[in-house]
Amino acid sequence: MGKISYLAFLLVIFVTPVQADRPEATDATQQKLAALINNDDRPANHRARDKYRHPLETLTFFGIDPTESVVEVFPGGRGGWYRRIIEPLITEGGGKYFPVRGRSGWPEGSADGVPYGDIDMVFVFRAHGFLIYGEPAEDHVADLYRMLKPGGYFAIVDHAGDEGVEQDPYGQNGYINESYFKAMAEKVGFELIRTSDVNRNALDNKDHPMGVYSLPPSSRGPRRDEHLAIGESDRFTHLYRKPLN
Repeated sequence: MGKISYLAFLLVIFVTPVQADRPEATDATQQKLAALINNDDRPANHRARDKYRHPLETLTFFGIDPTESVVEVFPGGRGGWYRRIIEPLITEGGGKYFPVRGRSGWPEGSADGVPYGDIDMVFVFRAHGFLIYGEPAEDHVADLYRMLKPGGYFAIVDHAGDEGVEQDPYGQNGYINESYFKAMAEKVGFELIRTSDVNRNALDNKDHPMGVYSLPPSSRGPRRDEHLAIGESDRFTHLYRKPLN
């Protein structure tokens, strides 16, 4: 065996390849998503939010796969905004959908029905209360980590706070700093794979009388017309991975 061939042989045997990045959703999956999003049976008030929440682009970015086992945290019941899209996609595709209900007692105890260590992807959409209201917050993110199989993914979209202002650990204004969340996720072992600007809103200066709740869809407090013109909040979109080992 020549010197170059022998070196190549050693590389094959002893160098562990880096896990490939998760691909975006396939064209076939995107077509199924588009059909669910544009379905006439979908409530009009849900469809009105599409221009702010970009469900097709967001789920494509996360690489949603109808054959996988997925968890959605606090989906808001069967009529939940993202649940009405994700659950039929997954169940019709042969995968398994597990909702973690807001009144289930999680994360103080294990999420009912979720096969820990066997989940392909966990979704969190604007439901970060458990991340910052509970103490210690890392315990909540750590439980998401335990749900996932090695190499599984954690996808989150949330209200992005002002990075120039220190994070309020009680999150009273409803925003969570992107850097604060990233540090929390990495502390429990997650690896940040990629981010997207698809849910960004440059009009949101994060300085409102009722915090994020001044903006639609809550639209609380004064200056309602001003906040309607801003639209929904500026949001970060992150995809994390649980390492293979």
